[in-house]
Amino acid sequence: MEHVYRTKTVCAQEIHFRLDGNVVSDIEFIGGCNGNLKAISKLLEGKTVEYIEQTLAGNTCGRKNTSCADQLALAVRAAYNEENA
Repeated sequence: MEHVYRTKTVCAQEIHFRLDGNVVSDIEFIGGCNGNLKAISKLLEGKTVEYIEQTLAGNTCGRKNTSCADQLALAVRAAYNEENA
């Protein structure tokens, strides 16, 4: 299923991705640091919600208490929980 997550307090405005069970694919950040976020998307292609959460949750950016990577961890967990409620 395709999901769109509106980020909070980071440069990227949205994160688009697909979720098949607990496997995440087709990650696309709208806005943000284009090169870095494309690399993150490629590295995480086919990874599980749990892997993304364990790897990225709590990652910060500058003085912010979150980051685009942290927002992705939040997004995939929220989507997974919504699909499995």
